[in-house]
Amino acid sequence: MKIPILYAGNVRVFDGMVISLLSVVKHCRAPLDVWILTMDLRDIDPAYAPVTEAQRAYLEEICRAKNAESRVRLYDAEKHYRETLLHAPNQNTQYTPYTFLRLYADRIPDLPDRVIYLDTDTVAMGDVSELLAVRMNGAELAGVRDRYGYHFFGINYLNAGVLLLNLARIRETGLFAKCLDLCGHKKVFLPDQTALNRLAKKKKVLPRRFNEQKNIRKNTVIRHFSMTIRWIPFRTQNIKPWNVEGVRSVLRVTEIDDILNDYLSRKPDFPSEISSEKEL
Repeated sequence: MKIPILYAGNVRVFDGMVISLLSVVKHCRAPLDVWILTMDLRDIDPAYAPVTEAQRAYLEEICRAKNAESRVRLYDAEKHYRETLLHAPNQNTQYTPYTFLRLYADRIPDLPDRVIYLDTDTVAMGDVSELLAVRMNGAELAGVRDRYGYHFFGINYLNAGVLLLNLARIRETGLFAKCLDLCGHKKVFLPDQTALNRLAKKKKVLPRRFNEQKNIRKNTVIRHFSMTIRWIPFRTQNIKPWNVEGVRSVLRVTEIDDILNDYLSRKPDFPSEISSEKEL
C-alpha cells in the first residue's frame, strides 16, 4: 500500500520538502504517493513562484531511490485560490497564501480517502505509516494539540502542521468549504488552523509523538520545527530545518545530522530554474 502524503508551498520551501522527504524515506519502506499543492502568484509577489516540474522530478528521485514504486505529483491550486481567497481579509498575514492550500485537498479527485498532510518544516524520526494506521472513528481530521494554542483556545486546539485527513468524511461534511468561507469573509488569528479547529464536527487528538513541537523523544515519529517562544527575555524563535547552523547551534538538535548532511551535499545540485510560463 502506498503512503499518501500532502505538502503545500512554493519554490521558497523547496529545501524543506527535500529535508522532509529525505527523512520520510529513511524510515518508511512502503512506496510513497506524494502530492505537492502549489500555485503561481508572482503577480502579487515575485517570491510567490510555484514549485517547478524539475523540482518535482528531483523529489521523486529521492523517493524512488528507496522504493521504485513511489511517485511525486504536482497539483496547481491557483484557480481555486483566486476564486475563493484572493481578496480575503486574511491574505496579508505573517503567513503566505500557500498555508491555505491544504484546504483544497478535497478538490483533488485522485487523492485517497485518507492522507497525511505535512508542513515543509517537519522531519520524520520514525515511520509515518504509523500515523496513517490511526483509527479515525468518524473524525474529519486527527492532529496533536498545539504547544501554545491549547492554553488559549481550548484543550483540543490542534496544530495543523501535521494532520491525518479523512477526506471521505471531509467531503461529506464540507469542512474545507466552510473553512474557506470563514477565512474569505472574516479576519481570523492563525486563520486556516483556527478555522479547522473551530468548524470540524469531530476531531481526534493524537499523542504528541506524531507532531513533537519541542524536544525529540525516543518514540517521536515527526519533529515539527514550528515557532517557539522564549520567555526570558521574551522573544519568538522560528528556526527551520534548512537553517542548519541554527538547528545545531541554537536548538542543539543533533538527532537529524545525517539528514541535514545529506541535504547540504545535495543543495549545490538543486534544480532552481523558475519557468516564466505556467508548467503545471
